[in-house]
Amino acid sequence: MILYSFRRCPWAMRARLALRYAGCAVEVCEVAMKNKPAELLALSPKGTVPVLDTGAGVFEESLDIMRWALNQSDPQDWRLLAEPAAAQRADALIARNDSTFKAQVNLYKYAERYPQHSRAHYRQQAETWLAELEGLLEGRPYLFADHPSLADAALLPLMRQFAGVEPQWFAEAPYPRLRSWLQGWLQSALFQAIMAR
Repeated sequence: MILYSFRRCPWAMRARLALRYAGCAVEVCEVAMKNKPAELLALSPKGTVPVLDTGAGVFEESLDIMRWALNQSDPQDWRLLAEPAAAQRADALIARNDSTFKAQVNLYKYAERYPQHSRAHYRQQAETWLAELEGLLEGRPYLFADHPSLADAALLPLMRQFAGVEPQWFAEAPYPRLRSWLQGWLQSALFQAIMAR
């Protein structure tokens, strides 16, 4: 199995997280985005990462790769099979992360490209999302259970990106549980392993 990836891409990051967690034996092929390999383009003409070639099929979306990996092995119940209602809420949260919050992160991170508003304005637009996640983390270390779920792993890379835009602001912002959740992931053996060069 080959995963075409780019180390800093948030979508590739979460695909690598799920594959590593599930113990899938996969060769990671780091792609230079300005010089994409012909093998990648043959599998996926859109030429974005991640792309997983399982030998029996090709997955071109990070969430599809994550779900495929968890179907192979899910020792900590990231799919929340024991809690179907929580699994539905997790899916809805991921959908909003991948649409609304993704757009907000882009505006915030690249504020100079969108001079209609200030970076502070774009950050403020995203704070409703931060407050919601802070609330979900009340009384438990992860978003939907006492253990990680697909939602935690799927949201992690974009939240990491958001926090990195103004680290000092994020360090002092009124979201201590979210900060602790992010730090826990970033310091985990799983995350360290998928970010190793």
